[in-house]
Amino acid sequence: MDIYSNIRTSVAENKRLLAVLIDPDKMELDNVEAIVAKINESKATHIFVGGSEVDEGITETLVKAIKLYTKLPVVLFPGDVTQITNEADGILFLSLISGRNPDYLISKHIEAISKLTKTQLEILPTGYLLIENGKQTAVERVSNTKPLVRSNIQQIVDTAKAGELLGMKLIYLEAGSGATHPIESEIISAVKEELNIPLIVGGGIRTKTQLDAAYNAGADLVVIGSAFEKNLYFFEQLKL
Repeated sequence: MDIYSNIRTSVAENKRLLAVLIDPDKMELDNVEAIVAKINESKATHIFVGGSEVDEGITETLVKAIKLYTKLPVVLFPGDVTQITNEADGILFLSLISGRNPDYLISKHIEAISKLTKTQLEILPTGYLLIENGKQTAVERVSNTKPLVRSNIQQIVDTAKAGELLGMKLIYLEAGSGATHPIESEIISAVKEELNIPLIVGGGIRTKTQLDAAYNAGADLVVIGSAFEKNLYFFEQLKL
């Protein structure tokens, strides 16, 4: 399963990609079959699994359960090295380039190598940008970094472009789990205009209108998390 090539092909063909983010801390194993069935019926193209704070072993157990019920690529979206498991298909190798904490710029990556080299995971180098959304997010608290200011669009654009020039294969604009509002279209458009690699956008998207706005602004892959956790009817909207 060549996840990155498929993403690039879809972007070239103007296909809209959608990932459902499942947080191991918020998903009961007894609910996996029903939830994944709804994901399979929706327009979702990927399943992301991960969270800011997850106990060791939980992610692997959850991924195993998810893989029983879907053929969609399952990609790790890890908050820590402990969430790495060979049961998934790929991993977003995240570098928090919006912050200045060396642990999340390089140290965690070095720590992960001994695990990653023992897996068959497709590794997707990803420049991760946390954008302020009105409240402190788990990412901000755990990583001990400050998000980029929404009003300083040029700084956001320059940070994303720096990630591309450093060799990242994907750029991820993140408002954070449970964000009060999604990233503005103006920011997405400005970043997309400067990039030659796929753009992922997530955080605060709770309606189909907000989802479409992200796509129309230039997002290649949109990530939905809390919307599914709090409103299963959102799956029905995504069949339209």
